[in-house]
Amino acid sequence: MNQKPYCPKINLGSLLVTGLLLCSLVGFFGCKSLSSAQATGAEEGDSDATFLEESFAIEAPKPYRASSTRAVDILHTELDLEFDWQQQRVIGKALIRLTPYFYPQKIVVLDAQDFELGRVARLHKGQLETLSYRYDEQELQVYLPEELVSGDTLSLEINYIAYPNRNSGGGSSAITDTKGLYFIDPLDTLPGKPTQLWTQGETEHNSKWFPTVDRPNERFTHALRLTVPDTMVTISNGQLVKQEALGNGLRKDYWQMDLPHAPYLVAIAVGDFAKVTASHGELPLGYYVEKGFEKGAARVFARTPQMMAYFEKTLGIPFPWQKYDQIVVRDFVSGAMENTTASIFMEELLLDEREALDSEWDYIIAHELFHQWFGDLVTTESWSNLTLNEAFANYSEYLWNAHHYGEDQAALKLVAEREGYFAEAEQKQEPLIRFQYDDSEEMFDAHSYNKGGLVLHLLRRHLGDAAFFKGLNLYLTRHAFQSVEAHDLRLAFEQVSGQDLNWFFNQWFFAKGHPELDIEVDYSQPDNLLLSINQVQDTFETPVFQLPVEVSWYEGTLRKTKTILFTEASQQVALDNGQAIEQLYVDERLELLAKKNQVLSNAHYGRQFKESQLGVARYQALDSLIAREAVAELAEVLPKALEDSFWSVREQALLFLQSSALGQDSLASLEGKVYALVEGDPHNSVRAAAIDLLAAWNPSAYQGAFVRLSRDPSYLVAGAALMGLVLGQEPKISLEVVESFEKESNYRMRLPIAEFYIKERVAGKGPWFEQSMDTLRGEGLYYFMGYYASYYGEMPEEGREVAVARLLSLLTTSTKDYVRLGAFQALLGFVDVAGVLEKITLASEADPSAELQGYFSYFLEMLKEEN
Repeated sequence: MNQKPYCPKINLGSLLVTGLLLCSLVGFFGCKSLSSAQATGAEEGDSDATFLEESFAIEAPKPYRASSTRAVDILHTELDLEFDWQQQRVIGKALIRLTPYFYPQKIVVLDAQDFELGRVARLHKGQLETLSYRYDEQELQVYLPEELVSGDTLSLEINYIAYPNRNSGGGSSAITDTKGLYFIDPLDTLPGKPTQLWTQGETEHNSKWFPTVDRPNERFTHALRLTVPDTMVTISNGQLVKQEALGNGLRKDYWQMDLPHAPYLVAIAVGDFAKVTASHGELPLGYYVEKGFEKGAARVFARTPQMMAYFEKTLGIPFPWQKYDQIVVRDFVSGAMENTTASIFMEELLLDEREALDSEWDYIIAHELFHQWFGDLVTTESWSNLTLNEAFANYSEYLWNAHHYGEDQAALKLVAEREGYFAEAEQKQEPLIRFQYDDSEEMFDAHSYNKGGLVLHLLRRHLGDAAFFKGLNLYLTRHAFQSVEAHDLRLAFEQVSGQDLNWFFNQWFFAKGHPELDIEVDYSQPDNLLLSINQVQDTFETPVFQLPVEVSWYEGTLRKTKTILFTEASQQVALDNGQAIEQLYVDERLELLAKKNQVLSNAHYGRQFKESQLGVARYQALDSLIAREAVAELAEVLPKALEDSFWSVREQALLFLQSSALGQDSLASLEGKVYALVEGDPHNSVRAAAIDLLAAWNPSAYQGAFVRLSRDPSYLVAGAALMGLVLGQEPKISLEVVESFEKESNYRMRLPIAEFYIKERVAGKGPWFEQSMDTLRGEGLYYFMGYYASYYGEMPEEGREVAVARLLSLLTTSTKDYVRLGAFQALLGFVDVAGVLEKITLASEADPSAELQGYFSYFLEMLKEEN
């Protein structure tokens, strides 16, 4: 699963940042358990309780989560399903063939959440025999007439109606609901939204729609028979083997999965999908999207065959399944999910052909594809070992970036992953392999994903590429169609490399935290530098790490390196470099999973930018100089940054110049370089940033270029150019020109139009704003809501009451956190309207997200104090 459901790239000023920071703190402190005195009911004068409370803030221990005991082994499941769209029910008949795992069994226990059960029977000697059972709406206990021993098989038939909406909610930041099966606009009452049905089984939610042993260490084959309207398409695991017309507008599709996999990976999707067909050799590929988005899907998923070929070559194992489909659905409760042979993606990947030119979804496509090996072929035996699924999927994003886009972009991705982990580590630090947690959803965090992937990279660097990838091959081959724990991975690497790796797994997988390093380089003897590293993390909670550290330096254009193993809390090493070194780099590649503290001058970063051969190091140097406002050094490096070979450095320089006084002073010397990027840079995001910079500097001077570029195929470029036109004063863009863009559907074009209508107070545009709100999705909807509110705030006669009602509806009904956030922010512009503040307050207090509640309450309290 990709735990990154869409989160807008927000830059809304310090107020929002402060609010989000407070929101994080609220979330952190809100999860603490009662103090010991509160928990035990101790009196105020109880000195022992007071001491414990004040000195240690003891929390109740979380329950130990062992791997699920295998009482029975499901061999095969057959499901015959009908869907009641009116009442959002699943009417099912399950035939489950199973055997005792080892010990004799007289009772079979299955997970079946929120069902109404009919007949439960066994198929015995060709006849159905009704069986007694006990059911508590969560577990079904079936009583057998005689004891079964290992080797015996039992076929159970269970008739049921499943109610996925009952007792739903909960979930986590990665998986925001627990229904298991979702009816989307089932009665076709929402304009612009298609009727769909799809499932989301991870962690243990598939038992919301069929009875099973809903644990990751179970696996079985299955056959699904799905009765659906004959206008709809079905997709499931394995292969579609038959379609049967039933009459009355219905059809039954027969799907067969003849390779075993875990219950949470069983999936179905139903809707009026169009299919784009592709292939990887003889392997069929399908990209399923809403009709009208076929050409966009062909672009978005175009590199899937290349990814498959690269991963197969890298792992030495062919794609292990019968086919591979990728399905884009509405209102998905996560970023994406790696159901075996049928990955499901959030609607942000639903792009038209032009939008797909700027598609940046390779990371999530690679993530789910790599899961087909790591997670589906070889599956974690328990959620405690979740990182064995997610670390590999996360690391695949790095692998694909390095292979397809280059080492610089891949290295910058590692930096982003590390910063994501460090942000979470400010609030909690856990081992990668965690056996104690309250809910399995807790495991879907920046430890299991970000840190896990970074640790794999460290292991790769330690072992070398040959041993690392041969170890992965052995791990996958040895454990194919099995469940695994972390020691299985360690043993595979040990067998290949001949090394004992307990030390590595102990410190990175089974211990918490990360190194915090104080680094000092003594240059007093240039031909024999002295490197000192002190590990200053709390070693009561975190180990002293064995840490290979790469140091590097340049002799002219020759880059030289040396790797030093640090094993002590405080250690000094003489480099014995021989030839004098003027500037040494510690971890120039930025690959260490460590917080590094080293006093470095502006001159150091200036030289680093000029001499480093690594794009990520030049990016870091420029970023550090910008953060320090190092004017002298920036004046020297910015012209070089605009011509840097790494596109992220060019973009970073442009973004800085937009807001910097240095940019105004340097206009004459840099203008030509910036305009050259507008016309010739191969990256559209760089071209757009260059247009934004020229529009900020002197929009009127570039109106002719902006007119031409507003028709560019890239929405990134065209939207930036149109905004430049809108911002220009001489000659001012005409209303007729702006109106000529009104039919553009992409938000990057609609935002400049909205800006113009607000700035010029253009009357009669309420219907256009409403139509935009109807059609925009994802980040487009988020950003547009602010303009929507501003228009009606400036011109209430256009329909302010309707706008407020619409925003309140989004705040109270949207399933997307970012949509409710955007609606709340937009509604703050109407708090002076009678009754609006009260309605916002009521909606905020009922919000399902604790983090958003904290954010909302912070700003509402500020408003109350002001009033």
